[in-house]
Amino acid sequence: RFSKMVDRDRDEEGATAERGPGAAYHMFVLMEDLLDKLKLLSYEEEALRRHNMRPLSRHYFALPTNPGEQFFMFCMLAAWLITKAGHPFEQPQEYDDPNAVISNVLSQLRSF
Repeated sequence: RFSKMVDRDRDEEGATAERGPGAAYHMFVLMEDLLDKLKLLSYEEEALRRHNMRPLSRHYFALPTNPGEQFFMFCMLAAWLITKAGHPFEQPQEYDDPNAVISNVLSQLRSF
């Protein structure tokens, strides 16, 4: 058992080393890029104000802080983006079934 854990740790370290020293920070760069794109689309005025929500931090989706809140924010933004793209889409509610919400989002995206 212990040897499997050591092998797994060694494999993870090797994968990180292969990607380079900045690989651990790549998710933060992606989140900052996402936030810049959302700002260009005026998400603060159009999406957040309607739901009385605070703007996202630069690292909101990069770190798992509150999965339920992050999931709802993701679904709310996905619904807003789908609507902004010209496809009517009902905004999910915070206590909707997560599987149904994701299924609806994916179904709508497949119709593009």
